[in-house]
Amino acid sequence: MTWRRLRVIIQHLPPESHTMTALRNALPAEDLDRQADQGEPERGRWSQAEQLLAAVYDRLGRIEYVLISANTEKKRDRPQPPEPLRRPGAAPRKKKPAAMTDGAAETLFRLINGGAA
Repeated sequence: MTWRRLRVIIQHLPPESHTMTALRNALPAEDLDRQADQGEPERGRWSQAEQLLAAVYDRLGRIEYVLISANTEKKRDRPQPPEPLRRPGAAPRKKKPAAMTDGAAETLFRLINGGAA
């Protein structure tokens, strides 16, 4: 078998094959960022059916979240927004930093206005 033939065989493997999964999981973070920025799902490692199913999963979770939030009176009782299903070639979303506590906000306010901490 020639190297060219081997390359063609690997390139045409199904997206869910072990080889394609291993190649996808071995991508460095820079390549993951580049792929996420380009946003070409038709060239991704999932089939179109899998991508559509993941989109339905995300939309259904969002609808459930909105329905529960709209029918919850107190904001503190509302659930957290759902996380989207991870797609191949995309790194997990970064968590937002925690909100500043009231004590920390008061200390910062005093420091900004010339007071000592």
